[in-house]
This record gives sequence, C-alpha cells and structure tokens, in this order.
Amino acid sequence: MTSSYPSLTRALAEALVDVLWFIDGSEDEQMDQDDAVKVMEGFAHVVSTLPSDQRQELIELIGEMAAAEDNPARRGFLEAFPEGFGLIDEVS
Repeated sequence: MTSSYPSLTRALAEALVDVLWFIDGSEDEQMDQDDAVKVMEGFAHVVSTLPSDQRQELIELIGEMAAAEDNPARRGFLEAFPEGFGLIDEVS
C-alpha cells in the first residue's frame, strides 16, 4: 500500500485539519458547542507551545493545502487557520 502523502507530517496535518474543519462547521445538534470550543482551544494551546521552526513548517503545510483546495469555504478556513489557531503571533 502506497501513501498519497509525501510525509507523516503532511498526513497528520491533513487529518487534523479535517477534524477541526468538521468541528468548526458542526451545528449544535451534531456536537456540543462547549466541547467543540474545548477541542479547538486545546489544539491552539498545543501549537502555541511548538518551537518556531515547527510552527513555520505547519504554516507552510497549511498554505500548500489552501492553495490546492477547490472548496472556497474550506480554502477560507485554511487561509485563516494560522492566525485563528495561534500559529502566527499577534502583531502589537
């Protein structure tokens, strides 16, 4: 069996984005919104603790995914992802 992903990092980034995209788009009857917020905040906390080179790698992967995305709504989600999930430090 041959993987369609060039690396484990890419495969995990794609899987993670799929989960977060699902959670972000879930309605109240699909998922408890408090739980959804906890998951999203938990992810944002984890990536905020990554060293800068690993955050940059994830930002680049997300950018590649956004550039290749055909769905406009998902592309917008991916384009907003680095800032929305704390990968990019806020400019003061």
